[in-house]
Amino acid sequence: MIKKFDKKDEESGSGSNPFQHLEKSAVLQEARIFNETPINPRRCLHILTKIIYLLNQGEHFGTTEATEAFFAMTRLFQSNDQTLRRMCYLTIKEMANISEDVIIVTSSLTKDMTGKEDVYRGPAIRALCRITDTTMLQAIERYMKQAIVDKVPSVSSSALVSSLHMVKMSFDVVKRWVNEAQEAASSDNIMVQYHALGLLYHLRKNDRLAVTKMLNKFTKSGLKSPFAYCMMIRIASKLLEETEGGHDSPLFDFIESCLRNKHEMVVYEAASAIVHMPNCTARELAPAVSVLQLFCSSPKAALRYAAVRTLNKVAMKHPSAVTACNLDLENLITDSNRSIATLAITTLLKTGSESSVDRLMKQISSFVSEISDEFKVVVVQAISALCQKYPRKHSVMMNFLSNMLRDDGGFEYKRAIVDCIISIIEENPESKETGLAHLCEFIEDCEHTVLATKILHLLGKEGPRTPTPSKYIRFIFNRVVLESEAVRAAAVSALAKFGAQNDDLLPSVLVLMQRCMMDSDDEVRDRATFYMNVLQQKQKALNAAYIFNAHVSEQWLLNGLLAGLSVSVPGLEKSLHQYTLEPSEKPFDMKTVPLATAPITEQKTEIAPVATSKLPEKLAPSRQDIYQEQLAAIPEFQGLGPLFKSSEPVQLTEAETEYVVRCIKHTFANHMIFQFDCTNTLNDQLLQRVLVQMEPSEAYEVLHYVPAPSLPYSQPGSCYSLVRLPEDDPTAVSCTFSCTMKYLVRDCDPNTGEPDDDGYDDEYVLEDLEVTVADHIQKVLKPNFGAAWEEIGDEFEKEETFALATVRTLDEAVNNIITFLGMQPCERSDKVPENKNSHVLFLAGVFRGGHDVLVRARLALADGVTMQVTVRSTDENVVDVILASVG
Repeated sequence: MIKKFDKKDEESGSGSNPFQHLEKSAVLQEARIFNETPINPRRCLHILTKIIYLLNQGEHFGTTEATEAFFAMTRLFQSNDQTLRRMCYLTIKEMANISEDVIIVTSSLTKDMTGKEDVYRGPAIRALCRITDTTMLQAIERYMKQAIVDKVPSVSSSALVSSLHMVKMSFDVVKRWVNEAQEAASSDNIMVQYHALGLLYHLRKNDRLAVTKMLNKFTKSGLKSPFAYCMMIRIASKLLEETEGGHDSPLFDFIESCLRNKHEMVVYEAASAIVHMPNCTARELAPAVSVLQLFCSSPKAALRYAAVRTLNKVAMKHPSAVTACNLDLENLITDSNRSIATLAITTLLKTGSESSVDRLMKQISSFVSEISDEFKVVVVQAISALCQKYPRKHSVMMNFLSNMLRDDGGFEYKRAIVDCIISIIEENPESKETGLAHLCEFIEDCEHTVLATKILHLLGKEGPRTPTPSKYIRFIFNRVVLESEAVRAAAVSALAKFGAQNDDLLPSVLVLMQRCMMDSDDEVRDRATFYMNVLQQKQKALNAAYIFNAHVSEQWLLNGLLAGLSVSVPGLEKSLHQYTLEPSEKPFDMKTVPLATAPITEQKTEIAPVATSKLPEKLAPSRQDIYQEQLAAIPEFQGLGPLFKSSEPVQLTEAETEYVVRCIKHTFANHMIFQFDCTNTLNDQLLQRVLVQMEPSEAYEVLHYVPAPSLPYSQPGSCYSLVRLPEDDPTAVSCTFSCTMKYLVRDCDPNTGEPDDDGYDDEYVLEDLEVTVADHIQKVLKPNFGAAWEEIGDEFEKEETFALATVRTLDEAVNNIITFLGMQPCERSDKVPENKNSHVLFLAGVFRGGHDVLVRARLALADGVTMQVTVRSTDENVVDVILASVG
């Protein structure tokens, strides 16, 4: 119903949505008009529209309300108004799930479905199929078969689409309509052909041979519908992926032949399918890229967008394949559609050569000012990727990014630029001073607290190591004078790092710290007082522990107690509570506290700047805290001490086997618990007293098994094995266990789940389970590795040289070492610069028992990779363990 508004109404914005303030009760009251005689089609139509609007807005209709409205609506079938009748069909579909006895209109719908009015037949079929259940489906089967092959395209399509929905409800009945669907597939109407193909595929999709035959039939006979061709291409792509068919397959030939189809949508679908195929070489991509290149110059914006978006994806894996399109992409930089222009820019940044970087930056500079922040962020991310590809061009890109920083923009845009500059600094040491200078300039006018504190943290980390660290002090202290409390607190922490690392600057830093101790904010004063006292001691060990490598938690920001600790806060709370319950003359030992399990990445080590006036919310328990609680509840595992580490799950069976078993390794100071999560996938068996018997290859001793009492079908259960670690030989940390699952089987009825009274013992051999040195080490990040190295000292230092014969690249060597030892790489040493023949890897961790361990591995590339490993720890046995494991 159309309501006329005058100009004044339009300007005020009133009437933009005539249904905006509808109330359900008022609409249901209005629905009583359905019972009036004669029927007023115009008013009834308006009320039905309101009901559908409320349903689509998520308004809840009670069953009684919906049923009453529905029964009133059935009287509208007496009207011959076409629009009202079709609105009735639509309302029936919407109310089918909430009204009772909707099936009462079946006879009316069946009459319309088989009547002479074509305009009623299609919608009636769709409504009837929506309310039909499995018991009534056979009653309308004859009508559905006739409708599928009907000469009226709208009726045939409605029947086919409805059949597709009913496949989920009664596959066997719908499968009997295959002959009619095949007849419809030869229709001249493009939508009927498309819907018929869709139904045939869904009836056969679980039978790969039948799908292949169907594809062969239609590829030979040809199709008129471009929609059907697109579906065929998708089916062929899926088959190729499932069968791992090569590019010499007839299916691939079919997809490639579709690149020459007269319909643009088919051509694009074929090109997109080829582009997304795994293991495609640049030569095999060439035909698809050529087609997309032609689309780049299409007058249709949709085709240009599709082409450049797909080329952008190709450029991620095969930039060389897209290089031929660079000229066309450059023409799109000035496209009136900003989405197309942005994609063209980012694609060029991925495919451009080193020599074209300068020209690209000039082209982008005029373009960037015209686009929104959302698109600018995409461009910045592409520049970041380009800088990793061509590190020698960092100065050009750094200048471009610094100019972007000066422009107006929101937080996300500025953050993207800052992150990009920081990543360039970390990847290219020679760009450090330039990048820090740009960031110092930016924080003078930065209005975003998060970015200011992030940059201050970076200045504290990198500034003291530059040739002239004093030039950054002014920028940092300006923040103490001019900024908010959070930024001032971060500036104090940054200043402390300059004083700790540069003896020449220490007197000046101490003077500034004294001024900070007079700050109006207690957080700033507390930090200044704390750092002042540490710096005055002039001890490297104290500086390393409390300034360089302090993992400052949210709790420390409030009370200053946990600096330097990487422990689990809930675990510390429990350990302290336990200590107070059992009074002892022995002092509380921090080594009894479980470590924080979340691996700390270098990018997230900045000191949290926000000083809050209220206590933080209760910390959510970590995965390890949950395991600690679960294991402590089992009587057999009492007295093992704190849980040191829990591994990621290790699969001990294939995914498709009758029993699925995975293992989680829990490491304690002197023991290990193996948790076996088992799932029984057989619905005709009940397993009882399930345990996994373990046979160790080394001096490990299995102490106790805790079986899972029962393992019903598809319900996971856990059993446990307790193992003592070798005491005589502390270096024997690696071991292989042969595992066999043993259980009592009771056969049961698959339908009821009732088991037999008698059972029999059985066993199932699992994959071997390995314990490695990584299971005994927890990752701990040391942001300043050099300071941590000096702090531990060389009392227990040992060094050995190894030849890694099977490793061919430094990258591979670094990844293998990190994975094998399970330690945390520090100072981005896991990133190997390109074209380098040597590299130094820094690793940090804590060995079970609470012993810090640091590894410095010098790698040299010759015929293979030679590695000189130096290990330092607070315990000599730990050093021996690491070297014995590597050897």
